[in-house]
Amino acid sequence: MACYYGNMVMTAWVIVALVLFGLVLGSFAGATVWRLRAQQLKRDKKAGEPVDPKEWKRLQPLTKTSVGGDRSRCLHCGYTLQWYDLVPLLSWLSLKGRCRSCRQPIGWFEPLMELGVATFFVVSYLLWPMALDTPLAWVQVVVWLFAGVALAIQFAYDAKWFLLPDSVTIVLIGLGVVSVALTGFQTGEWLATIVNALGAVAVLSGLYFVLYIVSKGRWIGFGDVKLGIALGLLLGTWPLALLALFLANFIGCLVVIPFMLAKRLNRTSQVPFGPLLIVGMVITQLIGAGVISWYTQLLF
Repeated sequence: MACYYGNMVMTAWVIVALVLFGLVLGSFAGATVWRLRAQQLKRDKKAGEPVDPKEWKRLQPLTKTSVGGDRSRCLHCGYTLQWYDLVPLLSWLSLKGRCRSCRQPIGWFEPLMELGVATFFVVSYLLWPMALDTPLAWVQVVVWLFAGVALAIQFAYDAKWFLLPDSVTIVLIGLGVVSVALTGFQTGEWLATIVNALGAVAVLSGLYFVLYIVSKGRWIGFGDVKLGIALGLLLGTWPLALLALFLANFIGCLVVIPFMLAKRLNRTSQVPFGPLLIVGMVITQLIGAGVISWYTQLLF
């Protein structure tokens, strides 16, 4: 009984810590989205591509500071946020979603990013499919949580601007390689681990690469192909990759069909597929092994 109570207390403290870290890293993810967009607009403008002048005016200040001197600021008036303006979620609530200086609405994007990452952290811990009984197992969870922050950035960026920044995808691929290496260290079966990971990459990236080539980029963007490499490495096995692919397309149908029936979308409308891939992959990572086991038993 005492051991059970002790485990409950430990779990509660871990959840509290994950919520706090999730809120902080969610705030970081939200700020990174805007900085990535500002740099993208700067590159587009330099290359002579069309840029929304209003958006460029709002985000241009984010391109004028160095990494060391970069400070969060209001995108409306340029007010440099103080430490008490940057407390995740609480600052937004205390200011009723408005800038302290100009009182312009900040919007829901920032608190949603914070809450989203915090929720991802807690749910990942509660549903983690492997036993957390070794230091390497805990390291693998930490790698997954950091990958979740990068996935949140990609999800938001692609949903807003139909683009997956390469810099974030590279980070995700690196984390995927680390995850595969950790699996190899834990199981000792390096050949099987590598073959499984390559199979997952072939499913999630190879299929979309073929579609990209066949359609000449009309059906799917190359960013999704590169994202598939990262997601495949993080999942680590081809059966999980197949399930993630199925879920991504299934969720896409659930989202798109109602909008098409309401005539808010048509066959030529652009729909960002990156967020669907990410959602399908996260669900698969957390409960996919159980789903595959249930389905296998049902068949045989």
